[in-house]
Amino acid sequence: MGLDWAALRVKAGAMNRSPSDILAALWHQAALDPAALAQISLTGQEPIQPSSFRVDAAAQSSIAASGLAAALIHQRHGGTTQRVAVDMRDAAIEFRSEHWLSISGRPAGARWDAIAGLYQCGDGRWVRLHTNFPHHRDGVLRLLGNVAHDRAAVAKALSTWRATDFEAAAAEAGLVVTMTRSLTEWDASPQGQAAASLPPVLIEKIGDAPPIPLPPAAARPLAGMRVLDLTRVIAGPVAGRTLAAHGADVLHISAAHLPSFDELVMDTGRGKRTASLDLRAPDDQARLRELAASADIFLQGYRPGAIAEHGFAPEALAVLKPGIICVSLSAYGHLGPWAARRGFDSLVQNANGMNDAEAVAAEEAKPRPLPCQALDHASGYLLALGAMAALLRRAEEGGSWLVRVSLAGTGEWIKRLGRLDAGLSAPGLAPADIDAALEESDSGFGQMRATRHAARLSATPPRWDLPAMPLGSHAPAWRDA
Repeated sequence: MGLDWAALRVKAGAMNRSPSDILAALWHQAALDPAALAQISLTGQEPIQPSSFRVDAAAQSSIAASGLAAALIHQRHGGTTQRVAVDMRDAAIEFRSEHWLSISGRPAGARWDAIAGLYQCGDGRWVRLHTNFPHHRDGVLRLLGNVAHDRAAVAKALSTWRATDFEAAAAEAGLVVTMTRSLTEWDASPQGQAAASLPPVLIEKIGDAPPIPLPPAAARPLAGMRVLDLTRVIAGPVAGRTLAAHGADVLHISAAHLPSFDELVMDTGRGKRTASLDLRAPDDQARLRELAASADIFLQGYRPGAIAEHGFAPEALAVLKPGIICVSLSAYGHLGPWAARRGFDSLVQNANGMNDAEAVAAEEAKPRPLPCQALDHASGYLLALGAMAALLRRAEEGGSWLVRVSLAGTGEWIKRLGRLDAGLSAPGLAPADIDAALEESDSGFGQMRATRHAARLSATPPRWDLPAMPLGSHAPAWRDA
């Protein structure tokens, strides 16, 4: 089942669908019971954040979809039918959750590397560099002739390049760089055409297995569900955090040799336990196989093919654990010439025309990013939605399932929501509103103040029972093992 997303995209400019309509379309795409939509309450009006795109509507509808899916699972467990409410302002705040974090009263929000960001090349075109990971930073500096880790030095070196050449050379070297494109340029490109065919969430049956009934109703919708979370940065970890908020046993797996950002781990690690396994080591591979053999959901967001190279492709997992739900995040989707490329939110919205379109709307010469990492956060809630929809499908018809979400596909979905003529004049988020949306908790980093979940469920309020901890703080074992 699903909507004709390519046809819908053509109509988007003339459409002004309400957040309830947007939610209903997501719900239909996930093949979920439309009767459940009567349980939702969406409040607030856009625009809140300054953007010509409907980022606040995307925030509200994606968070609402994941919350309503949790409520439906609770109902199908035998639990009570409950109301789900999402205020648009709360959703907009949660879509920037990594910015509001503080530890022991000191700001601890997301930071950028010194040379990350936009540069103008010699042909006048712009490129955006993502250098927050040390190996990406060092690779860019080498590609530019071993220049200094300094914006001026990088700008001077890039002034000798054509933007398309540098983007291609960076991709060949496994780095993360995109050239700024217009919406029209992206639409005409092979990857843009591939992305246009992607729905926001794709749920596919990949193997046979008998139905696995949902366990009896408990205090939390996802109580008893085991989730392996092999993700980093924002989108995938947000999905795991969302599943944990509804009671799943989420075990985050990292590796000591891989770079990470503590400020993001603090924000997205709430409700999870965190263990370390090095998949280059046979014993650690074997341990992950043991964990996967008793998992309900295997969530991963590494470079396309990276986890499969270690023996954990969805098809292999479906053989290991019939009935498993594999949830996969990629940058550009599984179709098109960029399918294997690494990527991040800021790079995708730069390549897919959104940054150029924002600049045009603002009458600015320099590409203008969205006011939040909207592709990341929306993708996180869409991943959680897909995972829960697959749990319901597994209970009803059996099978092993693959859920796919991509940053590029999410970008196309947000574009299809239409544009706001006066969106860039929105005042933004007020400090008092942000303060009211924060909650305090203990953590392995100190006393933490961070955003609470924007979806309010009347009978099973979401919460994080476990504090965020430094990576590798726990044994690689399930909580009840």
